[in-house]
Amino acid sequence: MKIIANGVELNITEYGQGETALVFLHFWGGSSLTWQGVMARLSEDFRCVAIDARGAGASAAPASGYNTGDHADDVQAVIQALGLQRYILVGHSMGGKVAQLIASRRPQGLSGVVLVASSPLAPMSISDEQREMMRTAYASEDAARWTVENILTASPIATEAKQQLIQDALRMDPLAVNGWLDSSSKEDLHAVASAIRVPVVVVTGERDQVDPLTVVKRQITVHFPGAALHILPGKGHLLPLEAASAVADIVHNFAATLR
Repeated sequence: MKIIANGVELNITEYGQGETALVFLHFWGGSSLTWQGVMARLSEDFRCVAIDARGAGASAAPASGYNTGDHADDVQAVIQALGLQRYILVGHSMGGKVAQLIASRRPQGLSGVVLVASSPLAPMSISDEQREMMRTAYASEDAARWTVENILTASPIATEAKQQLIQDALRMDPLAVNGWLDSSSKEDLHAVASAIRVPVVVVTGERDQVDPLTVVKRQITVHFPGAALHILPGKGHLLPLEAASAVADIVHNFAATLR
């Protein structure tokens, strides 16, 4: 389904129904389809809404507006357009940074946040050389496949899921590619963490190479001393695909504590 939100045509994937909605935000290079396996396990009890970020998936790619605040504005506009009264944000990687910024705004209806292999609010700590390598990570099918197999995952994923990841990566608009690398990933928003008042749960992969456990502890959980930290053994960065069942269970159990 496509809707106009914040002046942009955004694609939405929806499953299920329930009093509480789960709003899923994907990683840089992914799409709403990244969350299919997790949503399928939760749709009996929750309304599941996954959003293609601007420039990703089947969403439009406007000429500007790719910083974290723009993505947050898009998500909040979707939530308003869908009339979600009570919801939990579930953000993966880049989507986790967006979720934290939204939570800091204390929007009505938000009851909690799940950060899955999340990017921190602080700038991404990488060299210029690494940043340029990331710029070509999805430049071709072979490059995207190598990135998925050697950087993003630490455990096997289904062939169909891997192919979908590659398609999503190749489909991402160059504006979105560069928007993360040149803007969002460089933004230092750590000061807004103190404004977050809703419960937070953090999930990370033991073998995550993108946002490793050391970064999670130093730059994420430090801001949320009451947050539960779930470390998934042997898993990498793509937890929605590497550990869909475990992630779904964590989200479900967290939501149960908020009722």
